Amino acid sequence: MEPDVLGPPYERQTIDLGTDDEGPVVATLVRRRADRPTGRAVLYVHGFVDYFFQTHLADFFAERGWDFYALDLRKYGRSLLPHQTPNFCTDLAEYFPELDAAAKIIREDDGHDILLGMGHSTGGLIVSLWAHARREAGVVDGLFLNSPFFDLNLPWVLRRPGAAAVARLARSAPKRVIRPGLGTVYGQSIHAQHRGEWTFDLEWKPLAGFPVRAGWLAAVRQGQQQLRAGLDIRVPVLLACSTRSFKGMKWHESATLADAVLDVEHMVRWAPRLGRHVTLARFDGGMHDLTLSGPDVRQKVFDEVGRWADAFLGAGPTAPAGQPVPPASRQPAEAADATGV
Repeated sequence: MEPDVLGPPYERQTIDLGTDDEGPVVATLVRRRADRPTGRAVLYVHGFVDYFFQTHLADFFAERGWDFYALDLRKYGRSLLPHQTPNFCTDLAEYFPELDAAAKIIREDDGHDILLGMGHSTGGLIVSLWAHARREAGVVDGLFLNSPFFDLNLPWVLRRPGAAAVARLARSAPKRVIRPGLGTVYGQSIHAQHRGEWTFDLEWKPLAGFPVRAGWLAAVRQGQQQLRAGLDIRVPVLLACSTRSFKGMKWHESATLADAVLDVEHMVRWAPRLGRHVTLARFDGGMHDLTLSGPDVRQKVFDEVGRWADAFLGAGPTAPAGQPVPPASRQPAEAADATGV
């Protein structure tokens, strides 16, 4: 491990992934150790046009004795090299080698007994497919999915026939730009220089996003089709999302109280296809990345995650030192909806 751009106590390790058609490929594993280690760890995977910068999320777990790891996937954030097309892939399974390597480091090199996989947005889809593919190996003990990308946030004609046409185009022109970016509403809603409270690297996470390319969209479509056909994830899953979506392309204050990127009803609809043990929790006022929501909402999110981990991972108490542990059976305080599906 070497020092990370976030500074102490964050460290990072570069994972060499060989080469592809663009040249050398790496991923980056960031680590923040807990002061009171318990043998438990979290592996966090970001979404599209994203990277790990949410130090308050790492603090939440570290205060409860969980070592926190975050993986910047190939061609994202810390792992993006000058010769590469940002955030590009043609198959979501391309990310499995770095996930495998990260899990090996966490379990074998660092000696953790319990591993919670966590994915946000596209990362939620990726870790779901990975957990399904590695179900016999038991690489994770649970999954926490934060607003996972289970369907395209488009009208039906574009989600189905339109996406199929893009998939055909991807075979001959995978890097063809389908859309120049994602719009700026969500970026404005979270960045401190605009209308939010968070600071992040705009080179790695531009407000308007990176271009959406045919090959990437086809890869996402293929992964979503696999999910909708049904996965067999054999560990408990917590899927969390907002109670509503913001559909506008122009700024409005309501964007700070909703998912301004994806349709939350898609997440709810497809949640049962993950496996046999899925808990759904919805949060009124939640943003696309629930952990970047307003203070009251994100506290409710963290409270629910802590209770769920206590109840389903067999991990023992996860409250910070000196604080009482809520009973596992207690319902989430004022969460809009928390139901098993």
